[in-house]
Amino acid sequence: MTTFSDLGLSPKLMAGLDKAGYTAPTPIQVQAIPHIMKGRDIMGLAQTGTGKTAAFGLPLLHRLLDIGHPPAPRTVRSLILAPTRELVAQISDNLTNYTKGTPVKVVTITGGASIFRQSEKLAKGADVVVATPGRLIDLLDRKALTLEACGYLVLDEADQMLDMGFIHALRKIAQYIPLKRQTMLFSATMPKLIEDLAGTYLRDPIKVQVAPPGKPVEKIEQSVHYTPQGDKAKLLETYLKDHVGEQALVFGRTKHGSEKLMKLLVSWGFKAGSIHGNKSQNQRDRTLTEFRNGELDVLVATDVAARGIDIPGVRHVYNYDLPNVPENYVHRIGRTARAGAEGRAVAFCAPAEMGELKDIEKLLKTTLPIIGGAPWGLADIKAAPKPPQRGARPPRGGSGQGKPRSAQGKPGGKPQGKPQGKPMRGVEGGLGAPKKSGQSRSPRPQGRSNVA
Repeated sequence: MTTFSDLGLSPKLMAGLDKAGYTAPTPIQVQAIPHIMKGRDIMGLAQTGTGKTAAFGLPLLHRLLDIGHPPAPRTVRSLILAPTRELVAQISDNLTNYTKGTPVKVVTITGGASIFRQSEKLAKGADVVVATPGRLIDLLDRKALTLEACGYLVLDEADQMLDMGFIHALRKIAQYIPLKRQTMLFSATMPKLIEDLAGTYLRDPIKVQVAPPGKPVEKIEQSVHYTPQGDKAKLLETYLKDHVGEQALVFGRTKHGSEKLMKLLVSWGFKAGSIHGNKSQNQRDRTLTEFRNGELDVLVATDVAARGIDIPGVRHVYNYDLPNVPENYVHRIGRTARAGAEGRAVAFCAPAEMGELKDIEKLLKTTLPIIGGAPWGLADIKAAPKPPQRGARPPRGGSGQGKPRSAQGKPGGKPQGKPQGKPMRGVEGGLGAPKKSGQSRSPRPQGRSNVA
Protein backbone atom coordinates (compact mmCIF):
# COMPACT_ATOMS: atom_id res chain seq x y z
CA MET A 1 0.00 0.00 0.00
CA THR A 2 1.27 3.49 -0.89
CA THR A 3 1.87 5.88 2.01
CA PHE A 4 2.46 9.64 2.08
CA SER A 5 6.12 8.99 2.91
CA ASP A 6 6.40 6.90 -0.28
CA LEU A 7 5.43 10.02 -2.27
CA GLY A 8 8.56 11.84 -1.12
CA LEU A 9 6.86 14.64 0.79
CA SER A 10 8.80 16.86 3.19
CA PRO A 11 9.09 15.53 6.77
CA LYS A 12 7.66 18.87 7.95
CA LEU A 13 4.51 18.22 5.92
CA MET A 14 4.37 14.64 7.14
CA ALA A 15 4.23 15.94 10.72
CA GLY A 16 1.28 18.16 9.82
CA LEU A 17 -0.51 15.26 8.13
CA ASP A 18 -0.07 13.09 11.20
CA LYS A 19 -1.58 15.78 13.43
CA ALA A 20 -4.48 16.20 10.98
CA GLY A 21 -5.20 12.45 11.13
CA TYR A 22 -4.23 11.60 7.54
CA THR A 23 -3.18 7.97 7.21
CA ALA A 24 -3.02 6.87 3.57
CA PRO A 25 -3.29 8.87 0.32
CA THR A 26 -6.39 8.60 -1.85
CA PRO A 27 -6.18 7.42 -5.50
CA ILE A 28 -6.21 10.96 -6.92
CA GLN A 29 -3.39 11.91 -4.54
CA VAL A 30 -1.32 8.85 -5.46
CA GLN A 31 -1.63 9.68 -9.15
CA ALA A 32 -1.26 13.46 -9.06
CA ILE A 33 1.35 14.20 -6.38
CA PRO A 34 4.41 12.60 -8.10
CA HIS A 35 3.78 14.50 -11.35
CA ILE A 36 3.27 17.83 -9.56
CA MET A 37 6.45 17.24 -7.55
CA LYS A 38 8.28 16.97 -10.90
CA GLY A 39 6.86 20.29 -12.08
CA ARG A 40 4.40 18.97 -14.66
CA ASP A 41 1.13 20.68 -15.51
CA ILE A 42 -1.82 18.61 -14.33
CA MET A 43 -5.45 18.16 -15.29
CA GLY A 44 -7.06 16.21 -12.44
CA LEU A 45 -10.52 14.67 -12.61
CA ALA A 46 -12.08 13.08 -9.55
CA GLN A 47 -15.37 13.07 -7.68
CA THR A 48 -15.93 15.49 -4.85
CA GLY A 49 -14.82 14.18 -1.46
CA THR A 50 -11.86 12.22 -2.82
CA GLY A 51 -9.07 14.53 -1.64
CA LYS A 52 -8.38 16.91 -4.54
CA THR A 53 -7.22 19.68 -2.20
CA ALA A 54 -4.41 17.54 -0.78
CA ALA A 55 -3.62 16.25 -4.28
CA PHE A 56 -2.53 19.71 -5.43
CA GLY A 57 -1.87 21.30 -2.04
CA LEU A 58 0.71 18.90 -0.61
CA PRO A 59 3.16 18.87 -3.55
CA LEU A 60 2.73 22.63 -3.96
CA LEU A 61 3.64 23.21 -0.31
CA HIS A 62 6.55 20.76 -0.62
CA ARG A 63 8.04 22.83 -3.44
CA LEU A 64 7.49 26.09 -1.55
CA LEU A 65 9.31 24.73 1.50
CA ASP A 66 12.37 24.15 -0.68
CA ILE A 67 12.72 27.92 -1.31
CA GLY A 68 14.03 28.48 2.21
CA HIS A 69 13.39 32.21 2.64
CA PRO A 70 10.25 34.35 3.14
CA PRO A 71 8.50 36.11 0.25
CA ALA A 72 9.16 39.78 -0.43
CA PRO A 73 6.52 42.39 0.55
CA ARG A 74 3.31 42.19 -1.52
CA THR A 75 4.78 39.23 -3.39
CA VAL A 76 2.74 36.07 -4.00
CA ARG A 77 4.51 32.82 -4.80
CA SER A 78 1.50 30.66 -5.66
CA LEU A 79 -2.14 31.34 -6.46
CA ILE A 80 -5.16 29.07 -6.00
CA LEU A 81 -8.44 30.25 -7.53
CA ALA A 82 -11.84 28.81 -6.57
CA PRO A 83 -15.40 29.91 -7.47
CA THR A 84 -17.01 30.39 -4.04
CA ARG A 85 -16.10 31.81 -0.64
CA GLU A 86 -16.96 28.51 1.02
CA LEU A 87 -14.59 26.54 -1.19
CA VAL A 88 -11.81 29.11 -0.71
CA ALA A 89 -12.25 28.85 3.07
CA GLN A 90 -12.15 25.04 2.94
CA ILE A 91 -8.97 24.99 0.84
CA SER A 92 -7.30 27.59 3.04
CA ASP A 93 -8.19 25.71 6.23
CA ASN A 94 -6.76 22.48 4.83
CA LEU A 95 -3.51 24.12 3.72
CA THR A 96 -3.14 25.81 7.10
CA ASN A 97 -3.48 22.41 8.80
CA TYR A 98 -0.86 20.88 6.49
CA THR A 99 1.64 23.68 7.19
CA LYS A 100 1.48 23.84 10.99
CA GLY A 101 4.99 24.18 12.33
CA THR A 102 6.37 25.47 9.00
CA PRO A 103 7.12 29.05 7.86
CA VAL A 104 4.69 28.81 4.92
CA LYS A 105 2.21 31.68 4.97
CA VAL A 106 -1.31 31.16 3.56
CA VAL A 107 -3.56 34.19 2.90
CA THR A 108 -7.30 33.97 2.15
CA ILE A 109 -8.88 36.49 -0.24
CA THR A 110 -12.66 36.63 -0.72
CA GLY A 111 -15.42 39.17 -1.06
CA GLY A 112 -17.56 39.93 1.97
CA ALA A 113 -14.48 40.51 4.17
CA SER A 114 -12.45 43.65 4.90
CA ILE A 115 -10.36 44.52 1.85
CA PHE A 116 -8.20 46.76 4.07
CA ARG A 117 -7.27 43.84 6.34
CA GLN A 118 -6.57 41.66 3.33
CA SER A 119 -4.27 44.37 1.96
CA GLU A 120 -2.45 44.49 5.29
CA LYS A 121 -1.82 40.74 5.21
CA LEU A 122 -0.59 40.88 1.62
CA ALA A 123 1.78 43.73 2.45
CA LYS A 124 3.97 41.19 4.25
CA GLY A 125 4.01 38.84 1.28
CA ALA A 126 2.44 35.37 0.95
CA ASP A 127 3.59 31.92 -0.05
CA VAL A 128 0.04 30.90 -1.00
CA VAL A 129 -2.97 33.06 -1.82
CA VAL A 130 -6.32 31.28 -2.01
CA ALA A 131 -8.85 33.59 -3.66
CA THR A 132 -12.08 34.16 -5.50
CA PRO A 133 -11.43 35.94 -8.82
CA GLY A 134 -13.51 39.07 -8.17
CA ARG A 135 -11.85 40.16 -4.94
CA LEU A 136 -8.40 39.27 -6.28
CA ILE A 137 -8.91 41.68 -9.19
CA ASP A 138 -10.01 44.40 -6.75
CA LEU A 139 -6.71 43.98 -4.88
CA LEU A 140 -4.66 43.86 -8.08
CA ASP A 141 -6.27 47.11 -9.20
CA ARG A 142 -5.25 48.64 -5.85
CA LYS A 143 -1.71 47.32 -6.35
CA ALA A 144 -1.99 45.56 -2.99
CA LEU A 145 -0.08 42.57 -4.36
CA THR A 146 2.08 41.52 -7.26
CA LEU A 147 1.99 38.19 -9.12
CA GLU A 148 5.29 38.77 -10.94
CA ALA A 149 6.96 36.02 -8.89
CA CYS A 150 3.98 33.64 -8.94
CA GLY A 151 5.28 30.32 -10.21
CA TYR A 152 2.21 28.18 -9.50
CA LEU A 153 -1.42 28.56 -10.56
CA VAL A 154 -4.22 26.22 -9.44
CA LEU A 155 -7.76 26.39 -10.85
CA ASP A 156 -10.02 24.38 -8.56
CA GLU A 157 -13.56 23.56 -9.77
CA ALA A 158 -12.79 25.31 -13.04
CA ASP A 159 -16.09 24.22 -14.62
CA GLN A 160 -18.00 26.04 -11.89
CA MET A 161 -15.97 29.19 -12.51
CA LEU A 162 -17.02 29.06 -16.16
CA ASP A 163 -20.67 28.48 -15.22
CA MET A 164 -20.52 31.48 -12.90
CA GLY A 165 -19.13 33.77 -15.60
CA PHE A 166 -15.57 34.17 -14.37
CA ILE A 167 -13.86 33.66 -17.73
CA HIS A 168 -13.11 37.38 -18.27
CA ALA A 169 -11.80 37.66 -14.72
CA LEU A 170 -9.48 34.69 -15.31
CA ARG A 171 -8.13 36.27 -18.49
CA LYS A 172 -7.40 39.51 -16.68
CA ILE A 173 -5.63 37.74 -13.82
CA ALA A 174 -3.51 35.83 -16.34
CA GLN A 175 -1.88 39.05 -17.52
CA TYR A 176 -0.24 39.44 -14.11
CA ILE A 177 1.22 35.91 -13.92
CA PRO A 178 4.53 34.92 -15.59
CA LEU A 179 4.34 32.72 -18.66
CA LYS A 180 6.83 30.37 -17.02
CA ARG A 181 4.70 28.72 -14.35
CA GLN A 182 3.24 25.39 -13.32
CA THR A 183 -0.52 25.19 -13.84
CA MET A 184 -2.92 22.70 -12.27
CA LEU A 185 -6.60 22.34 -13.14
CA PHE A 186 -8.87 20.19 -10.98
CA SER A 187 -12.57 19.39 -11.27
CA ALA A 188 -15.13 16.65 -10.74
CA THR A 189 -16.78 17.09 -14.16
CA MET A 190 -15.44 17.46 -17.69
CA PRO A 191 -17.78 19.49 -19.92
CA LYS A 192 -16.56 20.51 -23.38
CA LEU A 193 -15.49 23.97 -22.26
CA ILE A 194 -13.13 22.50 -19.69
CA GLU A 195 -11.38 20.52 -22.42
CA ASP A 196 -10.94 23.77 -24.35
CA LEU A 197 -9.85 25.52 -21.17
CA ALA A 198 -7.19 22.91 -20.45
CA GLY A 199 -5.91 23.09 -24.02
CA THR A 200 -5.47 26.85 -23.65
CA TYR A 201 -4.12 27.05 -20.09
CA LEU A 202 -1.91 24.00 -19.66
CA ARG A 203 1.34 23.06 -21.36
CA ASP A 204 1.78 19.38 -22.17
CA PRO A 205 -0.36 18.38 -19.17
CA ILE A 206 -0.58 15.02 -17.49
CA LYS A 207 -4.20 13.89 -17.14
CA VAL A 208 -5.06 12.00 -13.97
CA GLN A 209 -8.51 10.55 -13.55
CA VAL A 210 -9.83 8.17 -10.91
CA ALA A 211 -13.40 7.82 -12.23
CA PRO A 212 -15.36 8.74 -15.37
CA PRO A 213 -16.10 12.51 -15.43
CA GLY A 214 -19.40 13.34 -13.81
CA LYS A 215 -19.67 10.07 -11.93
CA PRO A 216 -20.49 10.53 -8.22
CA VAL A 217 -18.99 8.56 -5.36
CA GLU A 218 -20.21 4.95 -5.51
CA LYS A 219 -21.15 4.87 -1.82
CA ILE A 220 -23.93 7.41 -2.41
CA GLU A 221 -27.34 5.72 -2.61
CA GLN A 222 -29.20 7.75 -5.23
CA SER A 223 -32.93 7.81 -5.97
CA VAL A 224 -35.76 9.95 -7.32
CA HIS A 225 -39.18 10.69 -5.83
CA TYR A 226 -41.79 12.05 -8.25
CA THR A 227 -44.02 14.61 -6.55
CA PRO A 228 -46.01 17.73 -7.48
CA GLN A 229 -44.15 20.99 -6.78
CA GLY A 230 -46.69 22.00 -4.14
CA ASP A 231 -46.22 18.75 -2.18
CA LYS A 232 -42.43 18.96 -1.87
CA ALA A 233 -42.32 20.68 1.52
CA LYS A 234 -44.47 18.06 3.27
CA LEU A 235 -42.55 15.28 1.53
CA LEU A 236 -39.29 16.74 2.82
CA GLU A 237 -40.76 16.90 6.30
CA THR A 238 -41.56 13.18 6.10
CA TYR A 239 -38.03 12.29 5.06
CA LEU A 240 -36.46 14.43 7.76
CA LYS A 241 -38.66 12.90 10.45
CA ASP A 242 -37.69 9.42 9.27
CA HIS A 243 -34.03 10.25 9.95
CA VAL A 244 -34.07 12.30 13.14
CA GLY A 245 -30.60 13.12 14.42
CA GLU A 246 -28.93 12.67 11.03
CA GLN A 247 -27.69 15.79 9.28
CA ALA A 248 -29.27 16.70 5.96
CA LEU A 249 -28.39 19.17 3.22
CA VAL A 250 -31.31 20.48 1.13
CA PHE A 251 -30.70 22.21 -2.21
CA GLY A 252 -33.11 24.77 -3.63
CA ARG A 253 -32.95 26.62 -6.93
CA THR A 254 -33.40 30.23 -5.81
CA LYS A 255 -32.25 32.37 -2.90
CA HIS A 256 -35.79 33.48 -2.02
CA GLY A 257 -37.20 29.97 -2.22
CA SER A 258 -34.41 28.49 -0.08
CA GLU A 259 -34.87 31.12 2.62
CA LYS A 260 -38.64 30.58 2.64
CA LEU A 261 -38.19 26.81 2.93
CA MET A 262 -35.74 27.19 5.82
CA LYS A 263 -38.18 29.38 7.76
CA LEU A 264 -40.96 26.86 7.12
CA LEU A 265 -38.81 24.02 8.49
CA VAL A 266 -37.99 26.08 11.58
CA SER A 267 -41.71 26.72 12.14
CA TRP A 268 -42.21 22.94 12.04
CA GLY A 269 -39.66 22.45 14.80
CA PHE A 270 -36.53 21.55 12.83
CA LYS A 271 -33.14 23.03 13.71
CA ALA A 272 -32.48 24.51 10.27
CA GLY A 273 -30.35 27.24 8.74
CA SER A 274 -29.72 28.56 5.24
CA ILE A 275 -26.88 29.89 3.10
CA HIS A 276 -27.23 31.65 -0.24
CA GLY A 277 -26.09 34.75 -2.11
CA ASN A 278 -28.33 37.14 -0.14
CA LYS A 279 -26.58 36.25 3.12
CA SER A 280 -23.55 38.22 4.29
CA GLN A 281 -20.27 36.36 4.60
CA ASN A 282 -20.46 36.51 8.39
CA GLN A 283 -23.95 35.00 8.31
CA ARG A 284 -22.83 32.23 5.97
CA ASP A 285 -19.75 31.45 8.04
CA ARG A 286 -21.77 31.40 11.27
CA THR A 287 -24.42 29.09 9.81
CA LEU A 288 -21.81 26.69 8.41
CA THR A 289 -20.04 26.60 11.77
CA GLU A 290 -23.32 25.79 13.54
CA PHE A 291 -24.03 23.03 11.02
CA ARG A 292 -20.50 21.64 11.31
CA ASN A 293 -20.75 21.64 15.13
CA GLY A 294 -24.07 19.78 15.08
CA GLU A 295 -26.14 22.72 16.32
CA LEU A 296 -28.22 22.51 13.14
CA ASP A 297 -29.66 19.32 11.67
CA VAL A 298 -30.75 20.78 8.32
CA LEU A 299 -28.98 23.21 6.02
CA VAL A 300 -30.94 24.67 3.10
CA ALA A 301 -28.74 26.10 0.36
CA THR A 302 -28.51 27.17 -3.23
CA ASP A 303 -25.63 25.97 -5.40
CA VAL A 304 -23.34 28.36 -3.54
CA ALA A 305 -22.86 25.44 -1.13
CA ALA A 306 -22.46 22.71 -3.72
CA ARG A 307 -18.71 23.30 -3.64
CA GLY A 308 -16.80 23.92 -0.48
CA ILE A 309 -18.80 22.11 2.20
CA ASP A 310 -16.74 19.32 3.69
CA ILE A 311 -18.75 18.12 6.68
CA PRO A 312 -18.38 14.37 7.33
CA GLY A 313 -21.64 14.26 9.30
CA VAL A 314 -23.88 14.93 6.28
CA ARG A 315 -25.77 11.70 5.65
CA HIS A 316 -28.58 12.91 3.40
CA VAL A 317 -28.77 15.27 0.43
CA TYR A 318 -32.21 16.29 -0.83
CA ASN A 319 -32.46 17.94 -4.22
CA TYR A 320 -35.63 19.85 -3.36
CA ASP A 321 -35.33 21.57 -6.75
CA LEU A 322 -33.35 19.92 -9.53
CA PRO A 323 -30.41 22.00 -10.82
CA ASN A 324 -30.49 23.68 -14.22
CA VAL A 325 -26.93 22.50 -14.90
CA PRO A 326 -26.68 18.69 -14.67
CA GLU A 327 -23.04 18.78 -13.50
CA ASN A 328 -24.20 20.65 -10.40
CA TYR A 329 -26.15 17.56 -9.37
CA VAL A 330 -22.86 15.67 -9.02
CA HIS A 331 -21.38 18.41 -6.87
CA ARG A 332 -24.51 18.66 -4.74
CA ILE A 333 -24.71 15.00 -3.82
CA GLY A 334 -20.93 14.93 -3.35
CA ARG A 335 -21.52 16.72 -0.03
CA THR A 336 -22.38 13.33 1.46
CA ALA A 337 -20.35 10.09 1.59
CA ARG A 338 -17.23 12.11 2.40
CA ALA A 339 -13.92 10.40 3.13
CA GLY A 340 -15.25 6.89 2.57
CA ALA A 341 -18.49 7.25 4.55
CA GLU A 342 -21.88 6.24 3.17
CA GLY A 343 -24.58 8.68 2.13
CA ARG A 344 -27.99 9.01 0.56
CA ALA A 345 -29.29 11.41 -2.10
CA VAL A 346 -32.95 11.85 -3.04
CA ALA A 347 -34.09 13.98 -5.98
CA PHE A 348 -37.59 15.48 -5.83
CA CYS A 349 -38.94 15.71 -9.38
CA ALA A 350 -42.00 17.81 -10.27
CA PRO A 351 -43.62 17.61 -13.74
CA ALA A 352 -41.78 20.69 -14.99
CA GLU A 353 -38.42 19.17 -13.99
CA MET A 354 -38.51 16.05 -16.17
CA GLY A 355 -36.11 17.72 -18.60
CA GLU A 356 -33.60 18.42 -15.85
CA LEU A 357 -33.89 14.83 -14.61
CA LYS A 358 -33.25 13.42 -18.09
CA ASP A 359 -30.16 15.62 -18.43
CA ILE A 360 -28.86 14.38 -15.08
CA GLU A 361 -29.43 10.73 -15.99
CA LYS A 362 -27.73 11.31 -19.35
CA LEU A 363 -24.68 12.71 -17.56
CA LEU A 364 -24.65 9.81 -15.08
CA LYS A 365 -25.29 7.30 -17.88
CA THR A 366 -27.83 5.58 -15.69
CA THR A 367 -31.46 5.81 -14.58
CA LEU A 368 -32.10 6.83 -11.00
CA PRO A 369 -34.10 4.26 -8.99
CA ILE A 370 -37.66 5.38 -8.21
CA ILE A 371 -38.61 5.34 -4.52
CA GLY A 372 -41.87 7.27 -4.78
CA GLY A 373 -44.46 8.33 -7.35
CA ALA A 374 -44.21 7.56 -11.06
CA PRO A 375 -42.63 9.36 -14.04
CA TRP A 376 -44.78 12.22 -15.25
CA GLY A 377 -46.67 11.88 -18.51
CA LEU A 378 -46.59 14.37 -21.36
CA ALA A 379 -49.91 15.92 -20.33
CA ASP A 380 -48.63 16.57 -16.81
CA ILE A 381 -45.44 18.13 -18.14
CA LYS A 382 -47.27 20.46 -20.54
CA ALA A 383 -49.71 21.58 -17.84
CA ALA A 384 -47.02 22.28 -15.24
CA PRO A 385 -45.79 25.86 -14.69
CA LYS A 386 -42.15 26.32 -15.61
CA PRO A 387 -39.94 26.50 -12.49
CA PRO A 388 -38.04 29.74 -11.85
CA GLN A 389 -34.46 29.82 -13.04
CA ARG A 390 -31.56 30.49 -10.73
CA GLY A 391 -31.53 34.17 -9.81
CA ALA A 392 -35.00 34.86 -11.27
CA ARG A 393 -37.73 36.68 -9.38
CA PRO A 394 -41.47 36.03 -9.60
CA PRO A 395 -43.65 38.71 -11.22
CA ARG A 396 -44.97 41.35 -8.84
CA GLY A 397 -48.23 40.35 -7.29
CA GLY A 398 -47.83 36.81 -8.62
CA SER A 399 -47.43 33.48 -6.91
CA GLY A 400 -43.93 32.86 -8.16
CA GLN A 401 -45.14 30.37 -10.75
CA GLY A 402 -45.29 32.78 -13.65
CA LYS A 403 -42.91 33.34 -16.49
CA PRO A 404 -39.30 33.45 -15.32
CA ARG A 405 -37.50 36.75 -15.56
CA SER A 406 -34.17 37.28 -17.18
CA ALA A 407 -30.98 37.39 -15.18
CA GLN A 408 -31.46 41.16 -14.78
CA GLY A 409 -35.03 40.86 -13.53
CA LYS A 410 -36.87 42.18 -16.63
CA PRO A 411 -39.32 39.79 -18.25
CA GLY A 412 -38.07 38.89 -21.69
CA GLY A 413 -35.56 41.73 -21.65
CA LYS A 414 -31.95 41.71 -22.63
CA PRO A 415 -29.34 41.69 -19.87
CA GLN A 416 -28.54 45.23 -18.81
CA GLY A 417 -25.09 46.62 -18.22
CA LYS A 418 -21.72 45.53 -19.46
CA PRO A 419 -19.81 42.45 -18.40
CA GLN A 420 -16.81 42.93 -16.17
CA GLY A 421 -13.51 43.03 -17.96
CA LYS A 422 -12.66 42.62 -21.63
CA PRO A 423 -11.68 39.47 -23.47
CA MET A 424 -7.91 39.27 -23.72
CA ARG A 425 -7.12 37.85 -27.10
CA GLY A 426 -3.74 36.62 -28.14
CA VAL A 427 -2.15 36.62 -24.69
CA GLU A 428 0.55 34.01 -25.05
CA GLY A 429 0.43 31.45 -22.28
CA GLY A 430 -2.37 33.31 -20.57
CA LEU A 431 -5.90 32.26 -19.72
CA GLY A 432 -7.12 33.07 -23.20
CA ALA A 433 -10.57 32.40 -24.54
CA PRO A 434 -11.44 28.72 -24.96
CA LYS A 435 -11.04 27.39 -28.46
CA LYS A 436 -14.06 27.90 -30.66
CA SER A 437 -16.21 24.88 -31.18
CA GLY A 438 -19.64 24.48 -32.63
CA GLN A 439 -20.46 21.96 -29.93
CA SER A 440 -19.28 24.10 -26.99
CA ARG A 441 -21.82 25.11 -24.42
CA SER A 442 -21.87 28.89 -24.01
CA PRO A 443 -20.85 30.18 -20.60
CA ARG A 444 -23.35 31.94 -18.42
CA PRO A 445 -23.63 35.75 -18.53
CA GLN A 446 -20.25 37.23 -17.80
CA GLY A 447 -19.22 39.23 -14.78
CA ARG A 448 -18.53 38.64 -11.14
CA SER A 449 -20.74 36.35 -9.22
CA ASN A 450 -22.52 37.60 -6.14
CA VAL A 451 -21.07 34.66 -4.23
CA ALA A 452 -17.43 35.65 -4.74
